[in-house]
Amino acid sequence: MSNGEDFQVHSSHWGPYEARLTGDGLEIRPQAGDLDPAPLLENIPGSIHHATRVDRPMVRASWLEDGPGPGPRSGPFVPVSWDEAADLVAGEVRRVIAEHGNSAIFGGSYGWSSAGRFHHAQSHVHRFLNMAGGYVGSRATYSAGAAEIFFPHVVAGAEVVARLWHEWEDIVENTELVLAFGGLPRKNNFVASGGIAEHRVDGYLRQLGERGATVVNLSPLRDDYPPHLESTWVPVRPFGDVPLMLAMCWVLVTEGRHDREFLDRYTVGFEQVRRYLLGEGDGVPKDPAWAAPLCGVPADEIIALARRAAESRTLINTTHSLQRSQHGEQPLWAALTLACLLGQVGLPGRGYAYSLGSMGNNGAPPMAFPIPAMPQGANPVRDFIPVARISDLLLGGGQTYDYNGDVLTYPDIRMVYWAGGNPFHHHQDLFRLREAFSRPDTVVVHEQYWTSTARLADIVLPATITLERRDIGAGRHDRRLIAMNRVTEPHGEAKDDYEIFAMISERLGLAEEYTEGRTSEQWLESLYETLSASMSEVGVEPPTWAEFWSDGGLAIPPEPREGSPIELFRRDPEAHRLPTPSGRIELYSERIASFEYDDCWGHAAWFESSERVTDEDLADGWLQLLANNPATRLHSQLDPGSFSQGSKVAGREPVRLHPQDAAARGIGDGDVVMLSNARGACLAGAVLSEAVRPGVVQLSTGAWFEPVVLDGREVCVHGNPNVLAVDVGTSKLTQGCSGQLSKVRVSRHEGAEVPEVSVTRGPPEVLQPSRDRRA
Repeated sequence: MSNGEDFQVHSSHWGPYEARLTGDGLEIRPQAGDLDPAPLLENIPGSIHHATRVDRPMVRASWLEDGPGPGPRSGPFVPVSWDEAADLVAGEVRRVIAEHGNSAIFGGSYGWSSAGRFHHAQSHVHRFLNMAGGYVGSRATYSAGAAEIFFPHVVAGAEVVARLWHEWEDIVENTELVLAFGGLPRKNNFVASGGIAEHRVDGYLRQLGERGATVVNLSPLRDDYPPHLESTWVPVRPFGDVPLMLAMCWVLVTEGRHDREFLDRYTVGFEQVRRYLLGEGDGVPKDPAWAAPLCGVPADEIIALARRAAESRTLINTTHSLQRSQHGEQPLWAALTLACLLGQVGLPGRGYAYSLGSMGNNGAPPMAFPIPAMPQGANPVRDFIPVARISDLLLGGGQTYDYNGDVLTYPDIRMVYWAGGNPFHHHQDLFRLREAFSRPDTVVVHEQYWTSTARLADIVLPATITLERRDIGAGRHDRRLIAMNRVTEPHGEAKDDYEIFAMISERLGLAEEYTEGRTSEQWLESLYETLSASMSEVGVEPPTWAEFWSDGGLAIPPEPREGSPIELFRRDPEAHRLPTPSGRIELYSERIASFEYDDCWGHAAWFESSERVTDEDLADGWLQLLANNPATRLHSQLDPGSFSQGSKVAGREPVRLHPQDAAARGIGDGDVVMLSNARGACLAGAVLSEAVRPGVVQLSTGAWFEPVVLDGREVCVHGNPNVLAVDVGTSKLTQGCSGQLSKVRVSRHEGAEVPEVSVTRGPPEVLQPSRDRRA
């Protein structure tokens, strides 16, 4: 669709926009109607022909010369034709299946991929591998891996709790006190999977404050709540949320402020929780005096906070971030327990919320009908891994591990096929992950850019970016479906993932199964026909296919509801039983207790972490690293973009630390500093800030991994904190990601001269082919 000025409507995970090509390159502007557009849009204009684009199919020279097999994935690449590339990939898929079976192929492909619903790389790689006989996949997400496995045991599915329990309009109207554990970060509300047409959370928070409500930001970072809005900052010590919550529960119970009627009718297990809080089993009452040194909040403030919560219309929210650390299930369970003791769960705008502030469309009503996507088919292979256990998988074929009540075995992986993600952003202990990537025979990657993952592959197939194709964009709880127009021609020889897999499928005799005889444009129209039928079923007159594109999309009504699932449960707990064994909220879970895990009991509890920085550690020079999501990009997407690059300090990712911690180490604003521990080291650019709690350093994830040897040690010179993060599961129950918090030392770098960051500026070494290998 052209609006008369040659602008074309398009979309991204951080919102729709309009774009056009000019003599100076790409010009973009936010779409009209978005009152708070995301600044991340500034990363887009330079992305089309950036020097890091993959312009041709590439194969590692050593793989071409020596053939498939384990070994360091290093050395230059050689460009090949598309025909040769498709032949090589198809031949390797065929070989691995014939010699080792489909359970030897890992189709990881984890990441946000495209905002478009058809050109969604993960859907295509999984469909392709399913047609070829299946693959080993992954379950849950890095964002919420603990929550997705834990919540169904005690209350409901994580998606239900996150997206359907609360709406912002109800919170604005009803809530007096918000206890925001992990804050409500403004940066997170700019993004949502599939896109977000109207950024509204900032406005809701402003209305909440104007109505007189109090938001308490319980986080080590003051700006985990929008700095331009009023809030009360309680700088909780990392790993301190659970002690704080338990101590608040202790106050409610010992002062008789807990809602016994609610507990009796809507929950099971309060008696086991009461005994734990009072220390009847271990002799340690979980009182404010016990919690204060662990959470960094004085005992009298804990008591006052508990009493105020009991006297107010209170909402307790936990962000995704709290469960991305060792024992990440516990802050979720402790917060839910606290909310149940207050007795307000199921009341509009009150009780417990999960992940408000983690994505922009959490707290928005769902669409009235589902958005169709490319069908993936069924996977005949039953083997899988929890998503954050990829290094364990590649390093430990045949080893067993505990997971959600089962004992599973890692299959022996010979081929990794990745499309639509960057594990060298999401994963922890990146030097260990790099070693794990050396174990398979072959790694194939579809990529638009020379990311860290692409540089560690054997075969790299250039994929188009969204601006180079037509698609349909929509978030699951958004208010608009976006007609994503093609704005420019593909860069170099880049192809759509659908076209790439169609070529490979043809060589495997699977073309008909994969494509069903359709072009990508025919698939898009077919998906829209399915959508139109769904719209008609709910009384919405759908525009024609041509009208949809000429209008740039269409507005989508919200799903009509008589109340959220938790509100219906509150009204009638028998008619609307929860999907738990008891049908009620399980403050004590007999099922979890039956697993007899030593790191996750039958109720919320405090567990020590190997990564917690104690007072003794602080005195010894250690600091607590908080590795949160970045404000200048979505994960690692478009790190070379101007907005992301504009945030760099001394060419590296900025690390924030409190002035008193900096002074103790002789660090000044703008200095290059070294962060290190036994797992790895990285360089970053220092930013001194009193918005960070003393004893804490904050370094966002997403800087493209660039290891260089300095003073005899490999160091990521760009500042990726995942070289420092521990690669262990949250617990035996969920095996979620534990990358949020790490124990590190920080010093001013005074060793060898550091090289400039090059990974975001151009491709790796490329050799020109000396002959036609297909001859």
